[in-house]
Amino acid sequence: MFAIVEEPIDVGSLIVAAQRPDCGAISTFIGTTRIDESDGARVEHLEYEAYRPMADRKLEEIGAEITERWDVREISIVHRLGRVNPGEPSVAIVVAAPRRGPAFEASRYAIERIKQIVPIWKREVWSDGYMWVGSQTGTRSTPAAK
Repeated sequence: MFAIVEEPIDVGSLIVAAQRPDCGAISTFIGTTRIDESDGARVEHLEYEAYRPMADRKLEEIGAEITERWDVREISIVHRLGRVNPGEPSVAIVVAAPRRGPAFEASRYAIERIKQIVPIWKREVWSDGYMWVGSQTGTRSTPAAK
């Protein structure tokens, strides 16, 4: 399953769907919104936007790359768009493989490739303004934003 969603990610259902009798390992990576503090301000939530047609294709491309490199039997990559509050998952990656090594390696590879090639943009909304991650543009005027 490769999906861009606008609702909360049901991580439990992804794990259940990955269970197979021929796999002894299910690796999960869950990226959540953390509360950061800087210069007296704190992150209130994140907002994600994407170029959907390309983002969907790129998630599938990552899945194909993984199956070429590792012996894995199930892969799910789900990324959320819109507002994501602290503690909520922004991205979930679930990989089932016969052995733990390939499962760990494939899930790490997936998150790194998402950041490299999938057109998803993150805006951090702070108590004193906002910042687009990567371009470092926004309304925050603190030294951390420069």
